[in-house]
Amino acid sequence: MSSPATPVPAAEALPAVRKDRIPLLLVPVLALAALPLTGSLSTWVTLTFAGLAMGMIIFIIASGLTLVFGLMDVLNFGHGVFITLGAFLATTVLGSMAAWTTSESLLRNLGAVLPAVLAAMAVAGIVGLAYERIIIRPVYGQPLKQILITMGGMIVGEELIKVVWGPEAQPLPLPAAFRGSLIFGEAAVEKYRIAAVVVGLLVFAALYWVLTRTKVGLLIRAGVHDREMVESMGYRIKRLFIGVFIAGSALAGLGGVLWGLYQQGVTPQIGSQVNVLLFIVIIIGGLGSVGGCFLGALLVGLMANYTGFLAPKVALFSNILLMVLVLVWRPRGLYPVVNR
Repeated sequence: MSSPATPVPAAEALPAVRKDRIPLLLVPVLALAALPLTGSLSTWVTLTFAGLAMGMIIFIIASGLTLVFGLMDVLNFGHGVFITLGAFLATTVLGSMAAWTTSESLLRNLGAVLPAVLAAMAVAGIVGLAYERIIIRPVYGQPLKQILITMGGMIVGEELIKVVWGPEAQPLPLPAAFRGSLIFGEAAVEKYRIAAVVVGLLVFAALYWVLTRTKVGLLIRAGVHDREMVESMGYRIKRLFIGVFIAGSALAGLGGVLWGLYQQGVTPQIGSQVNVLLFIVIIIGGLGSVGGCFLGALLVGLMANYTGFLAPKVALFSNILLMVLVLVWRPRGLYPVVNR
């Protein structure tokens, strides 16, 4: 009579993390390749910081999207509506605190930005919960219907936003302490872009810690690899689905605030306009991978700024070309964690 099989601990059930550091070289290689083309070191420094800041904001927005796809297998083309919602909420909150945003005090500026960020994340998370229950839930496992219904949800969401805030573009000026630039030698780096880089790094560090150092992160990673295994261990994977979707929506709301301030203006189409970039990022990074999403966002941000300066006419296509080159090298992206 054979002895019963010994249960395998959850952590050991996960595939070993592949220590593949070659893709990490892409960011410095791309930056160094652009150095001789920009003409001067100061221009290169300015463009590089601008690219990193853009990449960090895109990462914040796209990180939730890649987790939603990896864990839930949901193609959410309506993700942009949470970006738009966050950006418009920022116009309302910051507009009502003009005395704080126009103050030269950094603390008063932060005292205005923080409520805007919290409001954007909270409302986007709540709307995300309703969005998942009403729109996503009926079409789990039906990719074609997911594409159609989430695109429809995006259109409906934009129209509802127009009802509340109107169809016109609205200004979203930077708080006074974030305006202007810091001078490093002959290079000028905008203060807000430095702040965006810091926020992006903090969000990445927080996500990395949650995913690698907590039980919830372990279950999410396990769910991305094998949902059936997690369910067989007695965990309610549907609750993880909902939690990840809410978190992804809240991050999109945060990204909407940062993106609106980056653009210094908001339109009802601001979310749909950035949707293409988001899917390019998660395809480059590998579906379901936060680390890959981070790397892909930096590459996209740098490529957009370098080509926008060197060859503006091809800037729109440069990131598509980047995606094609990455997929030729690695058809599943830089750090894929799902096989779908």
